[in-house]
Amino acid sequence: MASYAQFLTKEKEDELRQIANAIVSPGKGILAADESTGSMEKRLQSIGLENNEENRRKYRQLLFTAGGDFNKCISGVIMFHETFYQKTDDGKTFVQLLQEQGVIPGIKVDKGVIPLAGTIGEGTTQGLDDLNARCAQYKKDGAQFAKWRCVHKISTTTPSVTALNEIAQVLARYASICQQNGLVPIVEPEILPDGEHDLARGQKITETVLSYVYRALNEHHVFLEGTLLKPNMVTAGQSFTGTKPTNEEIGLATVTALQRAVPAAVPGVVFLSGGQSEEDATKNLNAINQVKGKKPWALTFSYGRALQASALAKWAGKDDNIKASQDVLLHRAKSNSLASVGQYTGDANADAAASQSLFVANHAY
Repeated sequence: MASYAQFLTKEKEDELRQIANAIVSPGKGILAADESTGSMEKRLQSIGLENNEENRRKYRQLLFTAGGDFNKCISGVIMFHETFYQKTDDGKTFVQLLQEQGVIPGIKVDKGVIPLAGTIGEGTTQGLDDLNARCAQYKKDGAQFAKWRCVHKISTTTPSVTALNEIAQVLARYASICQQNGLVPIVEPEILPDGEHDLARGQKITETVLSYVYRALNEHHVFLEGTLLKPNMVTAGQSFTGTKPTNEEIGLATVTALQRAVPAAVPGVVFLSGGQSEEDATKNLNAINQVKGKKPWALTFSYGRALQASALAKWAGKDDNIKASQDVLLHRAKSNSLASVGQYTGDANADAAASQSLFVANHAY
């Protein structure tokens, strides 16, 4: 029997498989609360709050102490380094708080997108140099999965073959290092929604990007059963001037792209919301799950803004609004829980905030 370079033990493979499957349990998805300090500046500015460590801690505490059906809808939480080591008012670490609720702690481990020389405005993601040591420490401190984001852009000249190869190799190296340290890697090759492309081009580029990524993962002997994929949904570009695709068309294009490029060994796909409004992200996830045909992976969510935007606005930095804000968060979580099993029927009472586009050009966080 051939032996491969990663040398994962049977016990480690079983552990990774168990964690990955738990994250994509039916009706559950991920709360992405891994915004960097810089991204939180934009979030808190929107409600007139100073971007300091205490305000960031208070906001994350609000999310993680929502109670109710939080742990019935949310299987895992991705945290930024600062958040991972913060504590509640009564001195309990956020990691411990989540563990007590049966929610799996995760950590963002990339160090941001930087320009990729020799390309037209494309980028790669830094952070590999010390990743092994950081993963070992995060695992010791309670993390069970990790996330690493790379980005592609669709234009007349991009994505280039250079960027396709670079990003695939970076993601594969990251995934291999995570697995050696007992962390399930969430592989995120995000294709930004910026651009004038139609749905068909979005689908073709998504298929191409995913094909490069899985070729690289296989070359690095990554244990696919112990990974998750965090892709964009297939949509038309934000600047597309034609008829806007329906939820059903987006669902079919997305599932078709996955069928053509993602191995059945992968336990689940946890979609990013990509600047869609909260309600659109939920409706599109529901449409994806209602597509007929072969879907060997769980298809669920890993949303940041699409779970938090209305809750943040409701909170407005005021203690008196915490309960109301948590109720909004739980409502969004429940909606996406239903969508992840194709049972969301819409929300006639959705407030205006839930229908507002969350698109940010060239989004970075």
